[in-house]
Amino acid sequence: MFQANLTSVTMFSFLGFSHYPKVEIIIFVLCLLMYLITLLGNMILISITILDSHLHTPMYFFLSNLSCLDIWYTSSAFPPMLINFVSGENTISFLGCAAQMYFSLAMGSTECVAICNPLRYPIIINKRVCVRIAAGSWVTGCITALVETVSVLQLSLCGNSVINHFACEILAVLKLVCVDTSKVQLIILVFTILLVPMPVLLICISYAFILSNILRISSVDGRSKAFSTCAAHLSVVVLFYGTALSMYLKPSAIDSKEIDKFIALVYGALTPMLNPVIYSLRNKEVKAAVKKLLIGNSLVLS
Repeated sequence: MFQANLTSVTMFSFLGFSHYPKVEIIIFVLCLLMYLITLLGNMILISITILDSHLHTPMYFFLSNLSCLDIWYTSSAFPPMLINFVSGENTISFLGCAAQMYFSLAMGSTECVAICNPLRYPIIINKRVCVRIAAGSWVTGCITALVETVSVLQLSLCGNSVINHFACEILAVLKLVCVDTSKVQLIILVFTILLVPMPVLLICISYAFILSNILRISSVDGRSKAFSTCAAHLSVVVLFYGTALSMYLKPSAIDSKEIDKFIALVYGALTPMLNPVIYSLRNKEVKAAVKKLLIGNSLVLS
C-alpha cells in the first residue's frame, strides 16, 4: 500500500454531508444562520462590555473572553465549509487544514478551561488576576493544540486524502493514517481528560455552592428566577461538554463517522450561538447597557 507523510500531501477533500443530499441544503442554511447569529450575539456582547463602564467587572471580562473564543472557534471551520458548499469544490490545502485543525483545537481547549466561584469574583480577584487567568487559559489551549496538531501531521498517510468530515477535525484526519496511532491517541486522551471531565467536575462543584445559596433565598419568585437561570446555564454546559465527551472519549472500536459530524455541529455551532444569549444577553445589566447604547446613538443621530 502506498504511504506518504501527511506533510507531503498538498490538498485534502471533504465528504461533508454528501451522503445526505436531501438534507444537505437544510444543513447549509442552518449552519449559515447559526454562524451569523453567533457573530452578531458575541460581537454585541464584546462591544457593550467595552463601551459600558458598569460592565467592567470580572464576570463580564470572562464572558467577553468566551465571546472572542466562540467567534474564533466557529470562524475556523464554518466559513470554509459554507464557501466549499457554494463553490462545490470541497477541498482544502495542507496548510489550510493544519491551520484549521490547530485553531479549532486551540479555541475549543481554551473554552474548556473552567473558571469557578463566579459569585465571589468581585471579592476574590481584581483586573490583574483576571488577565492572568484568561492568559493562562489561552496559553494552555494553544500549547495543547500545537502538541496534538504536530503529533498528527507528522504521521504517514495511506494514499487517501479524502476526509470524511466537513472540516479538518483531528479524529477524522487521524482515520487517514495507516501507521500505529496509539501514541497520538494517548496524547489526545490525556488532554481530553484534563480539559473536559476535570472542568466539568469543577463546574458541578461551583454550581452546587450556587444552588445552596439559592435555597437560602426567602422569596419564592427569587428562587424560581435563580433556578431558571442556573438551569439554562447548565443546559449549555451539558450540551457542550456532553457532546465533546461523546466525541473524544468514546472507544476507538466504535465507528460513528456520520454521527460525529452532527455531534461536531452541536458543540461547534449550536453552543457558540447559545452562549451569549444564555450567559449574557438575558441579564438585566446587559439589557440596560444595550438600551443605553441605543438611546445614546439615537440622540447623536438626531
